[in-house]
Order: sequence, then structure tokens, then C-alpha cells
Amino acid sequence: MRGPFLSLLWMSSCALLCTVLAGCAANAPTPRGEVKGAATTPAELAQSDMNRVATLAMHENLEGLFRLMDKLYRRNPAEWRKTSATSREHAAEQVRTAILQRQPWAPLQGRRDIAAMGFAFAPEFNGDRVAAFIHATADMIITAHGGKIEFFLLDGMDAQHLYNAARNVESAVWLLADEIGPQGRNLSFEREFGKIIARLDLLAALTTEKYRRAAISYVQGIVGGTFLQFLPVR
Repeated sequence: MRGPFLSLLWMSSCALLCTVLAGCAANAPTPRGEVKGAATTPAELAQSDMNRVATLAMHENLEGLFRLMDKLYRRNPAEWRKTSATSREHAAEQVRTAILQRQPWAPLQGRRDIAAMGFAFAPEFNGDRVAAFIHATADMIITAHGGKIEFFLLDGMDAQHLYNAARNVESAVWLLADEIGPQGRNLSFEREFGKIIARLDLLAALTTEKYRRAAISYVQGIVGGTFLQFLPVR
């Protein structure tokens, strides 16, 4: 009697365990990708940690603008059709190339930086407003970084300029909601803009911290050199 009872108990426990494990598997979080580091290049030998952070942040900010451009074109196809582009993808690639190669955007009539951003929203502007806005915003962000997309040991950044760039993007979000996105609120736009603003603010804070810590490290070096030396023991 005892043997069959124990066998039945064992089988019931196994069945219960399988049920629990199946439930855990069913409720397991869905994979959402993984962190991928960039391939190492020889140019990185001329970059400090801060240079690398700034370069990665710039890359992500530009990619964020390109994603926003695609969303805006999908939402406002009439904009890219104002140009000679043969498709939405073609129009987007032209803007992307101009930004990455630091080429001016002809419809902006020579304007750059914040002057170009203002003109992109001006009532008298009758060109592709999406292209003008993305190009002008990218130009403003790059200008805030000293006109560079990649950063190396001799490059410096102005924390206030980075901070101002973040505020400019915030202002652009409000204007964009009224001028280019009349169909209603879209959280995917806000998330993408929010990431750009957050990166700019963080980089501004890190830049300020870099110079503050440099001064502290200098003092620590003097103090350490004087008072924190090891003494001979023999």
C-alpha cells in the first residue's frame, strides 16, 4: 500500500511542478533585443572615454532624427512629394546624406542652425517642411557640439551650448505638434524627441562635471603627493 501511494504522490508532484514551470514560461518576458557594442576601430586610440560617449550620443541623436523623419513622411506624404524625389525613401536618403556630409539644404536658402529651424516653420516656407526641419535640427545639434560629429582628444565642448540645444529641441516639439502633426498626439514622436533631449542634457552635465573633476583631481594629486606617500619600513 505504501509503495503505490508514494508513487502516486511522486507523479502528482511532478505534474504540479510541470504545470508551474509551464506557467512561468508562458509569463516570461518577451525578448526585446540585446545591447550591441560597436566594432573597435583604430580611430578610437585618439579618443578619451568622454570623446567616445559624445560620439555615440551624436550617432544616436542623428539616427533618432532620421527615424522621426520617416515617421513624419509617413504621416505627411504630401511633404516629400513637393520635391523631385521619386519615393519617400529617396527623399529621406537625400536629407540623410546632406546632414552626414555637412552639406547645406538649398530650400533653407543658406540658413543654418536656429535660423534654419525658424525658417522651416515660417508661414512663407513652401518647400518640404519635414526635410527642412530635420536638416535644420541636425545642423543645430551638430553646431552645439562645435560643428563635429566625431570627437577626439583635442576636441572640446561647451556645456551651455549643449544645454541650449536640448531646450531648442523642446521648443521644436511644440511647434511640430501644431505645424506638421495636426492629426493628434503621437507618443512615438514624443519618446524619440525625449531621448534626444535626455542625451543632450546628460552630455551637458558630463561636460561640466569633466572640468570640475579635473580641478578636483589636480588638488588631490597635490595633496596625495605630499601627505599620502608610503614610508620606508626598513
